[in-house]
Amino acid sequence: MELVVNGVRRSIASDPERPLLYVLRDELNLTGAKYGCGEGQCGACTVLLDGAPVRSCLTPVKAAQGKAVATIESLEQNGRLHPVQQAFIEEDAMQCGYCTPGMIMSSVALLKKNAHPTEAEIRSGLQGNICRCGTYPRIVEAVRRAALMGGRNA
Repeated sequence: MELVVNGVRRSIASDPERPLLYVLRDELNLTGAKYGCGEGQCGACTVLLDGAPVRSCLTPVKAAQGKAVATIESLEQNGRLHPVQQAFIEEDAMQCGYCTPGMIMSSVALLKKNAHPTEAEIRSGLQGNICRCGTYPRIVEAVRRAALMGGRNA
């Protein structure tokens, strides 16, 4: 089976029903997406599939075939962080950091669809991404900052 992950075509020899998360982490050594709940409820495993956020713990790898898979590892370009990553740092929008890759990927997808979201739209766009440390106000501010930094275009 072939996948396009972070712009690179990759051949994998995995069970088509295996969750995408395990293929990314165990076979492709892309460990940014995290195993959280294993039930698609926490968002720690969020990656983009053709630009849409999906829970990779529930997505069978066969569903990614023929689609573009983007992980947190794809965002930094030529030594420059994506505006969402930079905004998360500037707003101190993380504590333990476990949820951060999923939050960032959901934020990137949101800003691609809506370059200037309201606070309500940000909260809605991040619904299903759980931060056990409770940094939600700083996460919302980070997404606002990223929007001002041109987070849609990066």
